[in-house]
Amino acid sequence: MLRNYLNTSIRNLFRDPFYAFINSAGFAVGIASSMLIMLWVYDEITFDGFHANQKHIHQLWVNQTIDGKTDARISVPGPAYEELKNADSRISKTVITDWRSMPLLSVGETKIRRNAFHVSKEFLEMFLFPLTKGARENVLNYPTSIVITESTAKALFKDEDPINKVIRVNNLSDLKVTGVLKDIPENSSFQFDCLITFDHLEQTQKEVKEVRADWDEFTFQVFVELQSASDKEIVERSIKDMIAKKNPSDINREFFLYPMERWRLHSKFENGKESGGTIVYFQWTAEIAALIMIMACINFMNLATARSEGRAREVGIRKVVGSGRSELILQFLGESFIMTAISFAFALLLVEIALPFFNQLVQKQLFIDFTSIRFWIATVFILLFISLVSGSYPAFYLSAFQPVKVLKGKIKSGVEATSLRRILVMVQFGVAIFLIMATVALYQQMRLLKRLHLGYDQKGLITVPSNKAINTNYEAIKEELLQSNVVEAVCQSSNAITRDGVNRFLSWPGKPDDQHIEFNAIAAGYDYTKTMGIAMLVGRDFSPRFKSDTSAIIVNQAALDIMGLRNPIGAKIELDGMKRELIGVME
Repeated sequence: MLRNYLNTSIRNLFRDPFYAFINSAGFAVGIASSMLIMLWVYDEITFDGFHANQKHIHQLWVNQTIDGKTDARISVPGPAYEELKNADSRISKTVITDWRSMPLLSVGETKIRRNAFHVSKEFLEMFLFPLTKGARENVLNYPTSIVITESTAKALFKDEDPINKVIRVNNLSDLKVTGVLKDIPENSSFQFDCLITFDHLEQTQKEVKEVRADWDEFTFQVFVELQSASDKEIVERSIKDMIAKKNPSDINREFFLYPMERWRLHSKFENGKESGGTIVYFQWTAEIAALIMIMACINFMNLATARSEGRAREVGIRKVVGSGRSELILQFLGESFIMTAISFAFALLLVEIALPFFNQLVQKQLFIDFTSIRFWIATVFILLFISLVSGSYPAFYLSAFQPVKVLKGKIKSGVEATSLRRILVMVQFGVAIFLIMATVALYQQMRLLKRLHLGYDQKGLITVPSNKAINTNYEAIKEELLQSNVVEAVCQSSNAITRDGVNRFLSWPGKPDDQHIEFNAIAAGYDYTKTMGIAMLVGRDFSPRFKSDTSAIIVNQAALDIMGLRNPIGAKIELDGMKRELIGVME
């Protein structure tokens, strides 16, 4: 019987190839569009999922309350790394890292810049990035160790075995390769090409060692692995007041643990509480994928019911010779499944063709893993589900025809079928119009963002990571660049203009004693506003003509609005216990 249904279904498809093509093409485009979107969504919701111990890993965050307002901060004091080891027996590991940098790696004449983190020795025991060479228990045990990814090893050593080879870092230190990692997956919160020990950072930068011992400096990242994911609330209570105990004079600050599985999509906080994040956008995107699929199913229903008169005689004859309604329903659902399977095959082809362009758009490396059992299980489930959704109404509608009316030629498309088709067409057009309007609105919003004045001039602006050699020879480098007639201005700063600086409390004339506001601050050299293309509203920029500028300060309009200074130039602003003269206000 099944064979008969299959033969009949295939004959019906070949009998009307134009209908089959229109239906398959519409279905294929809908499925392909939804599949591309869902590949992207799946990549995001599985972020960091390759870590088998993901549910046990948490990052140490700080809730600080100032003037009744609570802010969640990701930077924490360095001493917390050691203190947490003995704070609670439920904590199995702790890790400290700095923020990502781009050191210069040199092997012979080969010199490349790569993303790097300085990490404590437990890093690869907590974060299970796949190692191809070396043992994760000891690859970071020595200050002179460096762990690199396969692509970095290829770039530096070609086809040679990199283990125990020496890499010169920033033309200052020689580090020995003790481990090789597989290239870091795109859906990882940590993106790096090499890992250098935190001990090496402390040995080469003495100020880092001092800062790491200071409970007043909120500079580093600290991570915690718990014995059990269910221990989170208990451990949080035991470490909550650690800052207050170690630094009683500090403002109201409390530690809390933020689970790794929520880092990517739920990292928005309001008043110290999680309040959503990018998960909202991915929910919207998944809903759009569902709408596109619904439109494809509606299209199938409309075309199938529109051909009802052509299939009516077939239904009547089958019923006369003994076919029951259930058998007819099964046949029509079978046809729907075959049509869906053909469309799905075309959709996979369309996805494979479109993926390189789609990856360029979303800046990812998405792919379909045809070797995955989960993929094929999901495929079968999707095929069955779509077949039932799109084929159910045509199957029940067509199988309900009465043989007597059909064979007498009195069957016509019923009012109900026509009305339903009209409703479905209106829904289809409505969804299409909504998606087109949403696309136009999104496009205009992106154009607005691209044209938005950021307060500085991006055109021609280049940021070069600094190092000891650049700092030592900065004046000579600056002079040579300016004499090249290619560079208009050069300056130094502690942070790129696209990155946050450090948060500091300021005091100014007339500031209320009970007011505590943190200002984001950077250290900048001469010609900062000229180089960045920032307009000076009042006063001037730092200049070598004024020796007193080494103890001066510049604020922006937002800071001035908070201070409420009517005559800002010359005002004394206190920063880190030192009085500084305000010499300028920038845009």
